[in-house]
Amino acid sequence: MSKLKNALLRKKSIVDMQNNHQSSLRKELKTFDLTMLGIGAIIGTGIFVLTGTGALTAGPGLIISFIIAALACGFAALCYAEFASMVPASGSAYTYSYATLGELVAFIIGWDLLLEYLLAVSTVSVGWSGYFQSLLAGFGIHLPHALTAAPGATPEGGTYFNLPAFIIVILVTTLISIGVRETKRVNNIMVVVKVAVVLLFIVVAIFYVKPSNWTPFLPFGFSGVFTAAATVFFAFIGFDAIASSAEETVNPSKTLPKGILISLGICTVLYVVVTGIMTGVVPYKNFAPYIDHPVSAVLKIAGQNWISGIIDVGAILGMTTVMIVMLYGQTRITFAMSRDGLVPPIFSKVSKKYNTPFIATWVFGLIAAILGSLIPLDELAELVNIGTLSAFVLVSFSILVLRKTQPDLPRAFRTPLVPLVPILAIGFCLFLIINLNPLTWERFAIWLVVGLALYFLYSRKHSKLNEK
Repeated sequence: MSKLKNALLRKKSIVDMQNNHQSSLRKELKTFDLTMLGIGAIIGTGIFVLTGTGALTAGPGLIISFIIAALACGFAALCYAEFASMVPASGSAYTYSYATLGELVAFIIGWDLLLEYLLAVSTVSVGWSGYFQSLLAGFGIHLPHALTAAPGATPEGGTYFNLPAFIIVILVTTLISIGVRETKRVNNIMVVVKVAVVLLFIVVAIFYVKPSNWTPFLPFGFSGVFTAAATVFFAFIGFDAIASSAEETVNPSKTLPKGILISLGICTVLYVVVTGIMTGVVPYKNFAPYIDHPVSAVLKIAGQNWISGIIDVGAILGMTTVMIVMLYGQTRITFAMSRDGLVPPIFSKVSKKYNTPFIATWVFGLIAAILGSLIPLDELAELVNIGTLSAFVLVSFSILVLRKTQPDLPRAFRTPLVPLVPILAIGFCLFLIINLNPLTWERFAIWLVVGLALYFLYSRKHSKLNEK
């Protein structure tokens, strides 16, 4: 029994990772690139889709929902930033927990993150498909109905496969598989364009705001605000993908914390401003028919049809960058787990031509493409949130553990106000988990059971630490 316990609690040495770590991945990312990665992951589905859903749940109080979700992410981001400054390795929360809480917890959180990123790509691809088909319809182009959505995704039925969702994930997979340099260039361009589109919306729509639409501010009380906060949390999950890029980052101890905190701050401000304007232009009750494209719908209602078309293009680019960053983060976490022996070695094999985990990228890209084309949007989204929230809780708890067990480790960035900030991060995240749909808990439990079976049947024996 003691041998099993020692195996489950064995840890990687942070000092070894700091001093002896060598990577086969190419270092290309600087602070600007990391900030663009963060904005690319965060501004997408949250602004262009979830604002409509949230408005129906919380009314104008959706502003508070976004602030609550941002606080949960902000406190967790400060904890991430300290780890990112200490541990120059791919893997994000998985690597951090491996160094502090032991192998079993690390595997569980890595397994959670695999689910998060995989389903995030699939979920966003479905939203992307909706905006893309809307844009095509503006030019009089319509796809065959059977290829426009997943089975059972539309009330009228007759759909069997979401072809646009499948194609966009394949294109994103191709881009990521050929190199981080090419990926960052495309991502940076798209991020600049979509931020410009969001700013254009703010400048135009603000003149149509009617303060009377903000009354009542909390039509469903704080219960509606909290429920919406648990949903729109999806909008912020991208920043942890930045932490997974440590091995491809120049001077990660300084640039990673900056990239995480700057991108989160910029996106929070934009979310709050856009939400306030949207609910000020259109009464919250009127968003029901426009739930899949609420931002462009606001401008159409305001009579600015020409700008609404530009918003559609911005939404398409915005969700493309989310998929790029999510699939990128997913492959890097799998790469780290494979290198540690917890999943098969083929997932850490690096292409000599592209210096990327080529096989892992295509395996998960194909899975994400198939899921997005065959499963309806509402069955994908909440599972993403619970996996992410669990990761945030463990990272925040790990900071508390590490400050006690290894207080003298060099830290280029230190989480302020410890233990208050980690405790607030844990509290906010647990609160949001409680407000998720019970069915989400059941599906998440099934995923964990599968993961535990994999760990005890394969990972525990093949772990590199077990070999040592």
